[in-house]
Amino acid sequence: MPQNYKELTRQLRSRLDPESLIFEKSINEELSSINYSDVVEYVRYAMNAVEPAYTQRSKDAGERVKTHLTSGGITDAIFRYQGSVMTDTHIRGYSDIDLLVISDKFYSWDSAGVSRALNESYNYQTAQVQKLQYETNIGGYSGNALDDLYQLRINSETILSQKYSVCDTSKPKSIRINNKDLKRDVDVVIANWYDDVVSIINNKGDNRGIQVYNKHEHVKGKVDYPFVSIERVNTKSAETSGRLKKMIRFLKNIKAKSGLVIDLSSFDCNAICYDIQVAKYQYSTFYQLVPVLYQQLKRLVDDVNAANSLKSVDGREYIFLGKPDKIQSLKNLMTEIDAILFDLRNSHIQL
Repeated sequence: MPQNYKELTRQLRSRLDPESLIFEKSINEELSSINYSDVVEYVRYAMNAVEPAYTQRSKDAGERVKTHLTSGGITDAIFRYQGSVMTDTHIRGYSDIDLLVISDKFYSWDSAGVSRALNESYNYQTAQVQKLQYETNIGGYSGNALDDLYQLRINSETILSQKYSVCDTSKPKSIRINNKDLKRDVDVVIANWYDDVVSIINNKGDNRGIQVYNKHEHVKGKVDYPFVSIERVNTKSAETSGRLKKMIRFLKNIKAKSGLVIDLSSFDCNAICYDIQVAKYQYSTFYQLVPVLYQQLKRLVDDVNAANSLKSVDGREYIFLGKPDKIQSLKNLMTEIDAILFDLRNSHIQL
């Protein structure tokens, strides 16, 4: 049974553009150049970015939090953002934003990994070995890292509770505030830097990882590498005239409207799309990206080795290895795209 694409497009636009701010001239001009149908229009909107005005409000809300924290006395921290807003792959006009408050007093590093790398120094260039050796010669931090993170969290809670009427400090890993003027939530996340071998030999920067502090358990969490992922998605998408981000948004919107269980995160969708060879879509029109995505999902579903070898955008984590439930989610996503692909073919456009 054909899907009601008019209704699906209406729902998508309501989520994407809740205040009807989008200037639709560019979309209408693009659609007018082809013999389009309801399904083609839906695909185009499902790939479209959130109107910049909405995105800017999310960033402005984060900046106001940052200003409150610094003026309130938080001076021993670095502020960075993470999440899909930073790659413009968010799919909601009212998107919240993650503000990382990263302690500048200390950092953690992979001492075991560095030791292994030095024992296998023949795999590295001389300058890289020197960077690893320098790391081992730096004296350890004399303070208490966990206590520092706890104090940074408590100080942030105190400052933000005085500035925002809606300030939820109950979550273990974040403080959530609501900016009523901008209609945005901001998740304030306390963290510390983490450097592994890749980070160290590449002069740190965006290669650095973070560990999020858990107030309830008083521990540092697993290591994430959000900044190199943001940089890579932004760079590759720019090189393909935005096509990479169109595909990421499309997968996320298909998941959002699906009645099937699709337990795939933005992190997973980024990896799936980032893995596609650029030559397969570099010159594709927006609707031709749908079969490209379908073939990528089919390859991962049919070839267990391909699925098991797929890594995150930062190259440090396997997406599907040892996770059979995610493979089923991939199949469900493939089912959704197959139905859209069928309707696209019936619309008589050139795929």
